[in-house]
Order: sequence, then structure tokens, then C-alpha cells
Amino acid sequence: MTAQTTAVRYRERLLPGFGFFGAWLLLIPATALIMMPINKGAAIPVAIGMYVLVALIFVALSPVVEVRDGTLRAGRAHISTDMIGEIEPLGSDALRDVIGPGADARNYLVVRGWIHRGVKLEITDASDATPFWIITSRKPLALAEALRTAA
Repeated sequence: MTAQTTAVRYRERLLPGFGFFGAWLLLIPATALIMMPINKGAAIPVAIGMYVLVALIFVALSPVVEVRDGTLRAGRAHISTDMIGEIEPLGSDALRDVIGPGADARNYLVVRGWIHRGVKLEITDASDATPFWIITSRKPLALAEALRTAA
């Protein structure tokens, strides 16, 4: 009897940082102030519940970047790693350039504003009109290495 295993070479959820969730703590007093005239006893529990709900929404909507079994998944899209050509890790300035002034409208973007590094992937599939995928990552060198290894 043999067991099939799927090798995950890289996996990252593009979550906001702690500072982001810390700033959203201001939602608790704001919601409590709104609730006080309606129901003083429920103001604090509703405010905390609202914060937890918002935090869960941000976590649930954060895309996953994963390299597994020769496939790159970035958000809702996926591509075979053999369709990826040049892989370029991007620092903050280079990332800002490729998603700003140097942007091509045909590029596929999985970009989160709270992550300031990423990778630029050349797509070599002739039938695909997308020239590059731009993906933000907290560990762009590890992502680039996983893609090179998977290809």
C-alpha cells in the first residue's frame, strides 16, 4: 500500500500585519459610542463582536500564494510552473514601479498594500495574453526559490 502525498514547497497567506489590526481596534470605541444611546448593556459586547467580525473578514479575504505539485496558486488563479519564465524578486522601489508608472494593464496582480516586496513572473505561454504576474510576498526570495525548484 502506497500513500500519495502532495508536496507543498511554499505557502503564504497575505494577511495584514499586527499594526493594521491594532489600528482597527479603534472600531471598538466607535461602535460602543454609537450603541450607547440604543442599549448601554449591549454596547461593549456588540463593539467587540464587530471588531472580531471585521478581523475575520480580513483574514478570510486574504489571498493565499502557494507552490504545490508543479502549480502556482495566487489568489483565485493558478498556473503551471513550467509556464513561468524569468522570476524576478522585487524590493519596495521595484514593486512600486511595476504596479505604478511601469505597469502593464495586462499583468495579473495579487497585490496587498501592506506588503512592500514581491516577485515578478514572466508568463511564457504563447496563448496567454498576460505577460507577467506580480505577486506581493513577505518572503519573495523563498517564493522565487520554490518556483525555480518546482519548474
